[in-house]
Amino acid sequence: MKKILIALVAVLIIVTASVSLVACNNSKSDYEYIKNKGTLVCGITLYEPMNYADDEGEMTGFDTEFAQAVCEKLGIEAKFQVIKWSSKETELNSKYIDCIWNGFTVTEERKQNLDFSQSYLSNKQCVVTKADAVATYTSAAACAGKRAAAEQGSAGETAANELTTTVTAVAAQMTALTEVKSGNVDFAVVDIVLANQIVGSGDYANLAIATGIDLAGEEYAIGFRKGSDMVEKVNAVIKELLESGKLEEIATKYGLQGQLVK
Repeated sequence: MKKILIALVAVLIIVTASVSLVACNNSKSDYEYIKNKGTLVCGITLYEPMNYADDEGEMTGFDTEFAQAVCEKLGIEAKFQVIKWSSKETELNSKYIDCIWNGFTVTEERKQNLDFSQSYLSNKQCVVTKADAVATYTSAAACAGKRAAAEQGSAGETAANELTTTVTAVAAQMTALTEVKSGNVDFAVVDIVLANQIVGSGDYANLAIATGIDLAGEEYAIGFRKGSDMVEKVNAVIKELLESGKLEEIATKYGLQGQLVK
């Protein structure tokens, strides 16, 4: 009987230790996980002026430098991983990436599945069409019945579906503009921060923003896993960067100083 009791106690100790270990691992914070591996993997797509490659092939852009400044304060390294935008939340929850930091629009629907940092930049969607047709786009009604393109899973796709019934979902905002340029669609819906940067010049000289169509404003923030304590850590650094003028300095470099949310 004594041997049986000893065996039962031993089993109980092992089970208790296992449960405690599992509880400890499950309670480990997102911040500790990221801090221990030393990197914050930011899920991005490539578009100016947020995240893009310079002439030497190095990552640059407002969000790129912003992420690097935050990570420097946190004592970790910012890494940038190009993702399929329509799969961004899956990539985040699987820990393939640690955050979505790429001109990411805050919406009530997205708040149900992830947590956002404080907003840092204002934006809105805009309609881009060929320059020789832009005069006909005087209101949202002018888009009805026309063919549109927008990045799949983006705020632009949502706006495009409200403007017309024929919307082609593409992999990236730049692709949406290329679809307009090639004549495959009549217009694209993209972020104004992107359109202001490239539309009307270079490879997109024959495109123009339809200024007569004023779509709803929105704000960018950083998306983290639901319940992540990284939100509090990053918000504290954003506050510090705003107060020191560093974030204003980065925004000015990319012509975005007037859009900072303070």
